Amino acid sequence: MAIYILRRILFMIPTLFAISILSFVIIQLPPGDFLTSYAAQLRAQGDIVDEAQLAALRERYGLGEPVYKQYYKWMKGILLEGDWGQSMEWQKPVKELIWERLALTMAISGSALLVSWFIAIPIGVYSATHQYSILDYTMTLFSFIGLGTPGFLLALVVMFWAQSALGMNVGGLFSQEYILAPWSWAKFVDMLKHIWIPLIIVAVGSTAGNIRITRANLLDELNKPYVETARAKGLKESRLIWKYPVRVALNPFFSTVGWSLASLISGTTLVAMVLSLQTTGPMLLRALTSQDMYLAGSFILLLSTLTVIGTLISDILLAVVDPRIRLS
Repeated sequence: MAIYILRRILFMIPTLFAISILSFVIIQLPPGDFLTSYAAQLRAQGDIVDEAQLAALRERYGLGEPVYKQYYKWMKGILLEGDWGQSMEWQKPVKELIWERLALTMAISGSALLVSWFIAIPIGVYSATHQYSILDYTMTLFSFIGLGTPGFLLALVVMFWAQSALGMNVGGLFSQEYILAPWSWAKFVDMLKHIWIPLIIVAVGSTAGNIRITRANLLDELNKPYVETARAKGLKESRLIWKYPVRVALNPFFSTVGWSLASLISGTTLVAMVLSLQTTGPMLLRALTSQDMYLAGSFILLLSTLTVIGTLISDILLAVVDPRIRLS
């Protein structure tokens, strides 16, 4: 097992190196840069552009140097100094901007993922073991509706219903007086009062899909010979179902953890924009459109790194729950 994990970790090193290069090159692909766009915007507004200041900023960020030198400065700062660069639009360190919103994003999407698993797995197991029952048909209908309804559309419906029927404003994660306030127990309690709405909206789509996955995989396992053999030996039905076929049917959940970690940050962008959530998705979109290279590049690198780390976690979990994986 240790050798298996070590081999996976060694594979991560060249992968992350290649990802870091691609992340930086992608940000460099659009013509121009942030300073060019910024100067054009100032001129369009009739403001005076200080060419000396622009030249100083260009020198500071290395925008006049070759791409490989800019990449070297960027990676050297991240690895040796913990410096992810300076956001040219926000005029703040990238590290501060990312970690300010990352915790809120992880709280929403991580909770939604766990809620989805806790709801979808028991319902999917029941639907598979009670095939063609009334509840099975009901859950199948719910799954198709949940899969076919975009998250941002559901967010708009919930906002309209809450405003018209309940007189509530469900936008944002905090009340007005806590938005800029430092963290405190009162601010945390206020967040809990608002977080349940985006939590439900984000969880609906993944719950519906996970129900279908659990049901389909378990139906395949229930017809295999080892299940019939265990049943013929007199093993209790509930113990038989949960100990053997369910354990194998859950392999897709473990194998998709790698995608889930990245989607925790970027997968709720449209919902966050509709609900005015202070999460990372809208900031990433804004950084890409404004060519804020250090902020956008750091986001892309972070998402890719989480995907690679998540894939490692998936491999380890699969090796634990299914020993056959370690033999391949």
